[in-house]
Amino acid sequence: MNVVPSPGYSTLPEFEKPLTGFQGVLGDQAPLGLWDPLGFTKDGNVETFKKRREVEIKHGRVAMFATMGYIAPEYFKFPGFLAPSLDLKFADVPSGLKALNVVPAAGWAQIVAFCGFLELVYNKPTGEPGNYGKGNLGLGSVGLGGSVQDPTLRAKKLNAELANGRLAMFAIIGMFFQDGLTGSAWADWALYTASPLRAFEGELGIQAPVGFWDPLGYTADGDVVFFKRRRETELKHGRIAMFACMGYITPEYFKFPGYLSPKMGLQFADIPNGLAALSKVPGQGWFQIVAFLGCYELFINKPVGDEVGNYGKGNLGLGLLGPVKDPESRKKKLSAELANGRLAMMAIIGMFFQDGLTGSAWGDWALYTASPLRAFESETGIQPPIGFWDPLGLAASGNAADFKRRREVELKHGRVSMFATIGYIVPEYFRIPGNLSNYQGIKFAELPNGLAALSKVPSLGWFQIVGFAGLTEVMVYNKEENNEPGNYGAGFLGLRTVGIMNTGIQEPDLRKKKLNTELANGRLAMMAIMGMLFQDGLTGSAWGDWALYTASPLR
Repeated sequence: MNVVPSPGYSTLPEFEKPLTGFQGVLGDQAPLGLWDPLGFTKDGNVETFKKRREVEIKHGRVAMFATMGYIAPEYFKFPGFLAPSLDLKFADVPSGLKALNVVPAAGWAQIVAFCGFLELVYNKPTGEPGNYGKGNLGLGSVGLGGSVQDPTLRAKKLNAELANGRLAMFAIIGMFFQDGLTGSAWADWALYTASPLRAFEGELGIQAPVGFWDPLGYTADGDVVFFKRRRETELKHGRIAMFACMGYITPEYFKFPGYLSPKMGLQFADIPNGLAALSKVPGQGWFQIVAFLGCYELFINKPVGDEVGNYGKGNLGLGLLGPVKDPESRKKKLSAELANGRLAMMAIIGMFFQDGLTGSAWGDWALYTASPLRAFESETGIQPPIGFWDPLGLAASGNAADFKRRREVELKHGRVSMFATIGYIVPEYFRIPGNLSNYQGIKFAELPNGLAALSKVPSLGWFQIVGFAGLTEVMVYNKEENNEPGNYGAGFLGLRTVGIMNTGIQEPDLRKKKLNTELANGRLAMMAIMGMLFQDGLTGSAWGDWALYTASPLR
């Protein structure tokens, strides 16, 4: 296979050049060169590559015909009958997706049979992927031309066809999408009133600046009943959210006097605000709330007319003021209520979130020391610039024992990673003389560096490593001092363990500073060793110019 880099390949900077051996082949064109972001070609399999390229060309050819087939019937249709037995004329067949259920089954059978005949019997490859010797536009099939004989011209035409086919695939996907949504593949879709997106344009909630907003396509089926049910549900949720927002704010300034539950001796003033109240309200109180809402839902609120959310109760649902008679004013108020309800739903979600995290729905959460986020602020590892970083909320339970165990595990992983990082670098410059295994005659100098060493170290060596690590874990570093995660009284670099230091670090502030430094370095080392492992696995070496490592599976 010709692998001379093409102009497209040459335009790319080194770090963007495709990581495969297929530069210069069909489809490698400027400005992208050989574009393979998913790495389909990294296995280097030439036959698989050719098969994929041929499939791509075929899809492009079908897409080009499909695109023309979308456009041509807008201006021209065959005269006469498509199916005389069904009295179906070509002129009766609509354009685009609507034609799918109009074309008779026998017509689909002919299409499939014709494509199958071309694929299985007629088209036989004569060289490059996509070259069946049929010349320009395949006209050689009907005797109007032969194969393009000049290899350079043929490659140029196949490349142009591939590029046009890629464009056509995007074009036909866009046409399908717009046709499915609007009823036509082009023109101003606002003119196509049959589109499901047009069905609800005059309905409640279609407001500036967004207009009709339905990114998930819930209304694509055009079902008016479902649309109105969803809109009514949205209004109800918005009304509840507005009351909930007021219910969060009001108890900060005012609470009812007297008892919430005389039987339990529970006063309204005893109930905390926000989420903390959920566990304080008695079961009978929750039953009353549910019963009250159910009564309203089933017996009191009855829709008036065909308007979503209109129960004839007037402003604020007070009823005492009477219903809003004017249709335009009523629609305006319902639209305003819907917009305010949407805002309230976002607001109450934000309140729930901040309350759950900090213990209060507003204010400076640093003042709320009861928040689980405050529990570990003075612990090892809480350092600038990030401070206490726990995006997954692992410390949200406030369990000090779990927190310390996780911190100790993190310190240990960091220590192992620092040694591993050093262990990756040192053998590049120095190796222990002599034999690693006298029995097997393996010298230290014969061991490769990095991941390649995993399969070379004898099993007894692995046993010694695991045994040493286990002994250190169980017998040596098995007791924390001063209840500090990671402090085993071993001093700098753990040297006290081998008798080089008499004591550990005695001064608490200095010890905490050193543990914090070690934790930060360990975090960096964990990132470093992961990067080394990744690059070593991909390229055969953890650093250097990986282009030099031709044994890499990406080469």
